[in-house]
Amino acid sequence: MKLLACLLSTALLAVPALSNAQAPQGAPAAAPAAAPAQQAAPAAPAKPARPDAARGEAKYTAVCAACHGADGNSGVPANPKLAGQHPEYIVKQLQEYKSGKRANPIMQGFASQLSEQDMRDIAAYVAKSQAKPGFAKDKELVAMGERIWRGGIADRQIAACAGCHSPNGAGIPAQYPRLAGQHADYTIAQLTAFRDGVRKNSVQMTQVAAKLNDREIRAVSDYVAGLR
Repeated sequence: MKLLACLLSTALLAVPALSNAQAPQGAPAAAPAAAPAQQAAPAAPAKPARPDAARGEAKYTAVCAACHGADGNSGVPANPKLAGQHPEYIVKQLQEYKSGKRANPIMQGFASQLSEQDMRDIAAYVAKSQAKPGFAKDKELVAMGERIWRGGIADRQIAACAGCHSPNGAGIPAQYPRLAGQHADYTIAQLTAFRDGVRKNSVQMTQVAAKLNDREIRAVSDYVAGLR
């Protein structure tokens, strides 16, 4: 009897498990394996709308004109002229005012009201405005300013301003701003702020301005005002 039981046990162990097709009639079939979930493709980022100068004029008139003039030609020497400025530069400065990278409580307050599209629209408007020419006023310094602008100061390793801002002050779009005709008072204030570490949103300008004394800053700023 023990031998028979052992043989039966061995036989049962040797029988393969029945598949669903072989399962006895009436037995529930095993559930099919779930198909792997299909991952949804990531949504493409929204393409920004093209800058609209007409819409920019309306926003500029409401937010900017009081300080920078109705057409971007500021009549206040402490406030920069914006007319004819490269739009990429305008957008960059507004972004950095808004983020606090360029410190100015008044401009940060205005920029914080603007969306990215507002900035692009305003930049498109001022870029197409005609810049009014300025004038150099200090005859004693203008010759020094021209030398620094065109040739730098070699023995102190100060690069020529014209190398980045072009000989006529038109700048290089998307890289360096237009400076021709800019108010000397504003340019003096910005070069001094770069030199003293107050304005920190351009390492290159900080390095250049750090080597200039007050007289040289006044000279090059006055020369810039008269560039056409």
